[in-house]
Amino acid sequence: MTSEKSLPRLFITGGSGFIGSRLARLAIERGHAVTVVTAVNNATERARCNALEQGGIAVQVAPLEDSFAMARALIAHEVVIHLAAAQHEAQAGESHFHQVNVEGTRRLLGLAARAGVKRFVHGSTIGVYGAASGRVLDEESKLAPDNPYGRTKTVAETVVRGFEGPMETCIVRISETYGPGDMRLLKLFRGIHTGHYLTLGTGRNEHQLIYVDDLVHGLLAACDAPGASGETIVLAGSERVTTNAMVSAISAALGSRRRVFHAPMWPFVAAAYVLESTMSPLGLKPPLHRRRLDFFRKSFRFSTAKAERLLSFYAETAFAAGARATAQWYRANAYL
Repeated sequence: MTSEKSLPRLFITGGSGFIGSRLARLAIERGHAVTVVTAVNNATERARCNALEQGGIAVQVAPLEDSFAMARALIAHEVVIHLAAAQHEAQAGESHFHQVNVEGTRRLLGLAARAGVKRFVHGSTIGVYGAASGRVLDEESKLAPDNPYGRTKTVAETVVRGFEGPMETCIVRISETYGPGDMRLLKLFRGIHTGHYLTLGTGRNEHQLIYVDDLVHGLLAACDAPGASGETIVLAGSERVTTNAMVSAISAALGSRRRVFHAPMWPFVAAAYVLESTMSPLGLKPPLHRRRLDFFRKSFRFSTAKAERLLSFYAETAFAAGARATAQWYRANAYL
């Protein structure tokens, strides 16, 4: 699509999120012109937007359903990286996830095509695979999403794949992502640091996490790699680590020697089910829900052969090194 001397101008949705904000900063450093259009739902997202603006990145705060704002901001951009999504709203019904993840994507595709965008990179999720077994998954594996987020992201993939027009599309399924700036794993780091962490179950389930900077390199490669057009590509780390190994690596990164205790899974699953059943219909966010327990329950193994072949992508950061960098960032920002 473009040469290295003429990097595409990027339009990033969801730039107030962990991944999107890091993507915007590293893209600018690489030489891309970047515009971020994003909703802001909390103080953390506002702080990320402020940091982007201070770094010279154009940020427009607007929800995905604001078609006028999206259409105006899309002018003169060559690539869309679409990361905005409904994801953690456990109190919301499936219709909310469908409206944002499916209809929002459908609307943005049309707006991008009319604005003359050359490629639309859609950020999907490994959640489309559902509760994986021990087999190695790739882009052709059967999809079996088991929650509203995964189900609606699966439908959104179908919408992107079915788009007709000169604009190229690429779907990227993103594995568990961590690194400096990640607030999702902060509770895990804090719990291990203070000794208030408890492993639910055996801790032998596997994760194939990807360090955020590695992920960003993969997303940027998907923007203009010729072979990526029309493809679905999994971006995951290069190693598989159990929950127990994750905890050990984080303990080492924190310098903690506290003993980690285990508890049976079933009481927490039962409690999560009751809380979801009683609180979600009332529009209340349950303090514990089944998706949160997936960290201890699901195992994933991915082939990264397609990403290596089409994007020349290989995740370089081992989890132990990434955990150290993440712990340093938490400390530097007074989270630990």
